[in-house]
Amino acid sequence: MSTTDEIYEKYLQKAIVEINDLAHEVAQAGGGTRVPVVGSGHPLADVMLLKFRPQPAEVQEGVSFYGRAGQAILKSLQRLHVDPMSVYGTNCLKFADGEEDESRPFLTRELHIVQPKLIVAMGESVVEFLNAIDFPLADTVEYKPGELERFTATVQVLVVPDIDASLDEAPAKTQFWNAFKPLGQWWAELPPY
Repeated sequence: MSTTDEIYEKYLQKAIVEINDLAHEVAQAGGGTRVPVVGSGHPLADVMLLKFRPQPAEVQEGVSFYGRAGQAILKSLQRLHVDPMSVYGTNCLKFADGEEDESRPFLTRELHIVQPKLIVAMGESVVEFLNAIDFPLADTVEYKPGELERFTATVQVLVVPDIDASLDEAPAKTQFWNAFKPLGQWWAELPPY
């Protein structure tokens, strides 16, 4: 009989293979002329951070949340006592010049692989994109920063302002932080495995 740890390890190995396969498919979709920006973090994360489009530093490295946004998020997670090793971050669009139609199936697969308990949707464009993927049995998410909403029976969404647009001015940083703070309470109430 398998132990819980052994079962988790099997799911983790499967998720790693599937995330790597997805990254390869995204790269192929770039046709060798566009740089793919793939998700990063734990492949079975409790929390999925979701931005709309990759920024230049992310495109340069090919990794979501590389650069200013990633550093700001890391500091915010630390302030809220959320384990950054239980977080996965990705963009709706997988290329700087990406189109929504080509990217929707990629995000749908990412959601199925990672199976987060909470999606942090960063900005109105992300909320619209999330609603447009027609995820099975999903409720429509509204742009209500700082409020937890039901997405599916097993996944909630926390809407926050766009992190990339929130880094340059103090009022925007404050709005982002105030909307992001409920993540700390959600995390503190997360049942242990």
